[in-house]
Parts: sequence; structure tokens; C-alpha cells
Amino acid sequence: MAQTSLRTCRLELLPAISSALYRAGAHTLASSSPPPPVPKKIPYEASAHGLTWQDPYHWMKNTNDPDFINHLNHENSYAQASMSDTQTLQRTLFSEMKNRMPSKISTPPERWGPWLYYQYIPEGKEYPLLCRRLETEKSGWLQTVFHNVRGGFGKEEILLDWNEIAEKYGYVHVGTCRVSPDHNFLAYTIDTSGDEQFMLQIKDLRNQCIVPRLPVDGVVSLAVLCTKLGSDSTDDAPIFTEGDSGFCVDITSTKDGKFITVNSNSRASSEEDATNPLGGLRRVHKRVPGVQYFLEHHYGFFYILTNYPLSENEECSSGDYYLARCRAEKLYSANWQNIILPGEDISLQDMDIFDGHLVLFVSKKGVPMLCSIDLSINFECKYQMEIENLNPWFFPLPSSSCSIVPGSNHDFMSSVYRAVLSSPVMPDMIVDYDMSRQTFSIVQQEELRGTSDGAGLNSAACELETNEVIDTRNCEDNNYQNSGLQGWKVLSRLYSCERKEVVSHDGVKIPLTILYSRKAWLRDQSPGLLQAYGAYGEVLDKGWCTDRLCLLDRGWVVAFADVRGGGGGDSSWHKFGSGLYKRNSIHDLTSCGKYLVNEGYVCKDKLCAIGYSAGCLLVGAAINMYPKLFCAAILKVPFLDICNTMLDPSLPLTKLDYEEFGNPQIQSQFEYIRSYSPYDNIPSGVCHPSVLVTASFHDARQNHILCFLLFINTWTFILKTNTTGGHFGEGGRYSQCEETAYDYAFLMKICGD
Repeated sequence: MAQTSLRTCRLELLPAISSALYRAGAHTLASSSPPPPVPKKIPYEASAHGLTWQDPYHWMKNTNDPDFINHLNHENSYAQASMSDTQTLQRTLFSEMKNRMPSKISTPPERWGPWLYYQYIPEGKEYPLLCRRLETEKSGWLQTVFHNVRGGFGKEEILLDWNEIAEKYGYVHVGTCRVSPDHNFLAYTIDTSGDEQFMLQIKDLRNQCIVPRLPVDGVVSLAVLCTKLGSDSTDDAPIFTEGDSGFCVDITSTKDGKFITVNSNSRASSEEDATNPLGGLRRVHKRVPGVQYFLEHHYGFFYILTNYPLSENEECSSGDYYLARCRAEKLYSANWQNIILPGEDISLQDMDIFDGHLVLFVSKKGVPMLCSIDLSINFECKYQMEIENLNPWFFPLPSSSCSIVPGSNHDFMSSVYRAVLSSPVMPDMIVDYDMSRQTFSIVQQEELRGTSDGAGLNSAACELETNEVIDTRNCEDNNYQNSGLQGWKVLSRLYSCERKEVVSHDGVKIPLTILYSRKAWLRDQSPGLLQAYGAYGEVLDKGWCTDRLCLLDRGWVVAFADVRGGGGGDSSWHKFGSGLYKRNSIHDLTSCGKYLVNEGYVCKDKLCAIGYSAGCLLVGAAINMYPKLFCAAILKVPFLDICNTMLDPSLPLTKLDYEEFGNPQIQSQFEYIRSYSPYDNIPSGVCHPSVLVTASFHDARQNHILCFLLFINTWTFILKTNTTGGHFGEGGRYSQCEETAYDYAFLMKICGD
């Protein structure tokens, strides 16, 4: 994961916490390395649908077994010995990453009511602080706070300090962090062991004390209680209970604060309820498999983002999202009218709403875009409309390769929308879009030091005043880019970012983003690293990462494959890479790997792959199908033994994942899953690439990682296990650099750099 950056430091987005567990495998392990540890085998016979197989490492499911813990310790010792010859390289890489890191990481404040909220990481610290101040001055405030000059302008309130929690428990993962609408309370959930059993705490911001009748341990999203803070627990009134463990529950309020909504959702379906909590919930629409609903309220009207079929002949699972609008009193009748469709080649992804504007997140041919619609426009019509009929203003973006992350944008009355823009060659940039004036201002761009030519982004030629506003109303093509932003792509003179379309096995074109140094890259000779995810409809993060420069400046190519199963296009892109179409995403990955080699971007014998979590399923399956395609692979907190995992309904995510990967309790789906499962398809007598694997002792999502790796003794691998972290790893910005330096050293060792 990328180091802590502007994208990950906002009110509801927490710092990226990367995993610190590895199992490294090297093609050429140090000759002085001890022999790899060999675990015991206990006969165990597993069966399903009349098929029987042996699983001699099934005993490792019991993580409390002393033999299991002892074996992990031996594996860690073996990993340390195997990578001992890279210690100097690791220190060099870490030093480079640390030197490029800004000494201070902060976010410009976001106004919400009378308060200005912001985050910053104190110098020398790993984690951020969430802070606020009363808006007592109008001029100079944003710039003053942004530059971390926090004295002499009123009292700063520290709402939450991640560093204190980490120091107390040794590990911290903050799940949710929300300020109450009246600004008097902060609710947050923390995981202090890595097992994702969160503890809910509520802090009274008026006296900085934790509300005494809380915390609540082992938080799961299955029930909603209405309680009055400070009252006895006997006053708690249950207002919603979810009986299906395949669903999660989220409670929030509409942005205008008029309604409380409870959304019960699975991977593909949802049910929304809304009302005054003490008056009881009312169901907005019945639950339909494959259909989701999301609600906002605006002056007597509800706006519903949904993919409910517009016609009886349309499949629920294939419908794209559209926006429906209805009067509040007609919400429960399901007689929604004023349908707003995205338009040709456009898919609707999300929405936000303000007093005077509706903001829509759209994707056009896989390119993310944002637009605002003036809500003074007359919607009173009975027919379907398209976005273009509503005179939208498309927010100017610097390039089609730009990723967009929304700011907190809590203030319903604001006419300014904040977003964080980033690309592989553009450091994160915070931009305010004034929807009333249709102008934008660049508030802040991430500081960068130590680029390959020593220039960095601190020179006066690259600075832009924070109050500069560029008018886009007269731009010829402000739907896609604006010349005023092009000057910020300063690193494009150092690094090339190309977007290609690779033809997969069935003729579908797969977007492939290729990044390399214009100075260091050598055709047909450079090593390369290919990354993919391809699950849950999530878009692969291709944003700016300074750590990546360590590879690029040494001539490496870094490529991102937007395979099916992930996000980017319409809903079909996810559908045809999941369930009974999962093999498509594997073929997409291997097609992109072959393209990099065949087109001369990467040397034939120096192509590597990396996967995170569910993305490791692709990499593991690809290695089995084409063992000579990659020379090395990194599998971080991997999901590999899909059959055994999905056959165990006691695991926390199994039922939730039925909609994503299929249900192996059904024979046809079991047979399809088993046909590509990395654990069940190891070819014998084949030379496999070297593999580095991360693992986490407390990771509830990793059930059979060791079983998989120990079963395939034909692979050369190293396992490095963090005995304290979870699926999201541990450590702040410096720990993440250490982890990445270890990963890169492994790759360079294998490729002979």
C-alpha cells in the first residue's frame, strides 16, 4: 500500500496501514541459508460433493497449537537468513523513501458548521492526529493551519491521536471515525489486536472524556439500538435487527440531518430503512437479490441511487445504476418517477448532495469523472432524463489517468466540493470546486523531495498560490482536462505513464497502465512489476506513490492491470470477472503480462507480479497456469485456498463472499471454483517462480495460507509472519517504508539488480 498521504488523511479516511508480514521466496537464496523448516503432517481427509482429497496441513487451522506457533518462528528465522544478504540494499531503499517523505504531512482544514477540521502527522511520528478549531478568523486561516502554524490563533482541539492508541496497545487499526452532527461527540471503532473485532468508543468532545457506559466490545453490524447517552442500558430500544450473517448494517443520517437511514447490505444487495428512530423504521423497498439502494434527502424530496430494473425483462444483477427522485411522502410506495439515466457510454457510480447542488460520480469508458447539477432546475416531469439534459458542470481534471477521492464534504450548506486528485505521475493534489461559480482552486499539493534529477516539487516554478482560482467556464473541453492543471504534471518529463488496451483471451480489451522512467528504462532489458486486484468491483489504486520511485529510477517498469472483477466501467465489468466468470480476470492478468514482454516493455525473464489480499488469487492461479511467465511474485496477506475457505461457513467473510466468488455448497459452483483454485491446481514437475508471502497471525481472513504454501513444495518461497498485526498489517509511515524496502529488495535480488 502507499505511504500515508493526502488521500488517506481526511475525516473519514484513515491512514493506509500496510501489512508487515511476509513469506519471501527467492529464486537464488543465499548459499548460507539454513534448510527451510519442514512442518509435521497429520493425515486428514476432506470431501465435498463426492470428491475426496488429502489435506495433511489441516491441523494448522488451530492457531493456538504450540507446534503451529513454533513453526511460524522457524519460518521467520529462515526468512531472515534468506534475506540477510540484502540488508544493505534494504537500508539504502529505506533511506531513499524516507528522504522523499515530507517532514510534515497535513490536510488543509475542511469547514463543517462553525468548525474547521483537519489532520496532521507530527514530525517524527507514525500516525495522524484528528484536530479542529473554531472558525474565528476569515482571512489567512486555511493557509496558516495548512502550514502547521498552530499557535496564537485560538485553541486547537485534538480529537483523536492514533499514536497514543498505538503506544498503549502496540497495534492500532481505526475502522470508523465520525463526528456527531452537533459537533459534541466523536464515535470511533478501534481494533487493537488485528483480529478485526472492533471496540466502539464515544468521546464527549466538550470534556474530552469517553462516555462511561461505553465502550462496546466485539462490534458487529447486525443490530441497531437507539440509546440516550448517559441513560441506563434498560432504556435501549432495538429499532432494527439483521438476521442474515451475509449482510452488514450501516447507520447514518441524510446529509441535511432530516432522516436517519439504516442500510443492510451484502456484496450485491441492500435494503434501506429511513425515519425518525423513536418513531420506528419504515422500509424504503423490499430486499431483492442483486439490487442496491442509497438514499439522500433534499427539501422534501428523496434521491435514490439504485440499480433496480427499469423493466420487467431486465435482470436484477445486470442493471446499471440510475437516479430516481420522489416526494418524501411517496418514498414507501415504490412509485418513483423522474428517472435520471447516466447517458451513452457513461455509468453512474455514486452521488453527494448539497443545499444547492447534486454531485454525481460517473465513469465514461473507464475514466472517472465528477459533475454537479444545479438543484434549482425543474425536475417536475414524468419521463426519463439523461444527465446531459440537466446542464451538468463536469469538474476539470488534469488528465484521463487521474484518480479521484472525495473529501469529507460534510457541510450541507456549502457550494464548494473538495476532492483529492492523483495519478501515477502527479503527486496528490487537493482541489476545491466552486459549483456556484463553476471555478476551482488548487488548495494543496503533496510535497516531494529527491526526484531523480534532484529537482523535486519545491522550486518556485512549481508552486501555485493556494488562493488562485482558474475559471473553466470558457474552456473548450472542460469535461476532461484543463490547461491550467497541466503544469502540475511536472513529473511527466521524468516518468512516462501510458494507457494501453490489451486484448484478452476472449477478445475483450483490458486497460493496462504502464509507468517507467524516461531516463532509466531500457527496451527489452528492464525488469517489471505487474499489479492487479480484480474483485468486489473495486478500482485498482494507481495514485501517486513516492516509494515507487525506487523501482522506476533503477529502470523498472511498474504496470497496473484493470482486470475484470474490479471496477472502472459499467456493472458488467465486475460481473464478468466474478462468480462463474472468475477465470476471465486470471486470463486478463496473464494477457497483460504477455503484452509487457512481447511489446518490449519488460525483459522476458524479469517480469514479476504482486497481489494484495483477494488479488493474490489471480497471481496464484496465473502462476499455476503459466509458471514461466513470472520470475517472482509477492503475495501480501493472500487469499489463496478458496475452496477450503468458502466451504467453512464459520469464517467471518465466507457467506458475504458467496456473491463474489460463488457458493461451493452448490456442486456446479464448487467444480468451477476448484478448477482455478491455486491450492488445488499445482502442476508437478514444473519450475515455479520465487515467491515472497506476507502473513498475519491474527488475520481472521487468512485460513489456509500456510497449508497452501507448505503443500506446494515445488515453489521456492519465504514466509515472514507478523505475530501482532492483522489483515491490514501494522505500522505508520516509517514502518510502511521498511516493509516496502523489504519487498523491493526481494524483487531486486531475484532479478539480479
